[in-house]
Amino acid sequence: MLTFRLNKVVILLVQGDITEANTDAIVNAANSFLKHGGGVAAAIVRKGGYQIQKESDEYIRRHGPVPTGSVAITSAGNLKAKYVIHAVGPRYGEEDGDLKLALAIKLSLLKADELGLKSIALPAISTGVFGYPYEKCAEIMVKEIIRFSDTARNLKRIVIYLYGERAYNVFKEVFKKHIEKYLQ
Repeated sequence: MLTFRLNKVVILLVQGDITEANTDAIVNAANSFLKHGGGVAAAIVRKGGYQIQKESDEYIRRHGPVPTGSVAITSAGNLKAKYVIHAVGPRYGEEDGDLKLALAIKLSLLKADELGLKSIALPAISTGVFGYPYEKCAEIMVKEIIRFSDTARNLKRIVIYLYGERAYNVFKEVFKKHIEKYLQ
């Protein structure tokens, strides 16, 4: 585990399972139709219960597909968290993909802050079946977190859960480089 402090926000990098996060919200790397059939999304529904999928289906029925770069929110079912923020990231190579990924991260943080939450857990959005390289995702994520830390009102702890040693090591190097540069 690696810890950084930016303004009033503590950032932790953890190699582990996001469904075990002891945070107010966890972020799900979602698709536009909130069908949680694989990757992080499937793990969240397996552990949190079918209620999460049911609420996601209801959200889609009422509001339609979630645009890439946007978020939707449901309860967290049986998870330790109160909420799941479903962030729809882009596929690698998609037009304006980096901007859409940055927006999905930014809106996840803003939504948690708006809800008055103190902590959030994020996965490496879009790095699974959507194909984003870990380094690219880490660079976008650290820049969004640095920007957010300047204006955070309620959110005090951001935990990035990385599945596997390779992802953890890439994020660790990118975060160290960018945060050290920011703090100089």
